[in-house]
Amino acid sequence: MIETAEVSDNDFLRQFEYKIDDDLAIIEYSLQERKIFLTKLIVPEEKQTEAFENKFITLVLDSLQERNLSVVPTCPTIAKFMRKHRQYKSMLPIGVRI
Repeated sequence: MIETAEVSDNDFLRQFEYKIDDDLAIIEYSLQERKIFLTKLIVPEEKQTEAFENKFITLVLDSLQERNLSVVPTCPTIAKFMRKHRQYKSMLPIGVRI
């Protein structure tokens, strides 16, 4: 399912997208300088499981890590994920704690 997924960055709509059948899972963002604010997570109802959300967030964060962007999670679900997965702590800008 999502293990072989390609998460695409729709910079026009400012969102990361993953197509699932006829639906989209989305993480909306706002980019300012070298910081990206992850503002909203939208997952189709039938895919709303913690495992699916965690995998989707992991794919997005790994992509952002490769681009050397600082991440500010303003979405509660993404902030909770980053609190649990401390390996992403280094992606937070200086002075930002979650």
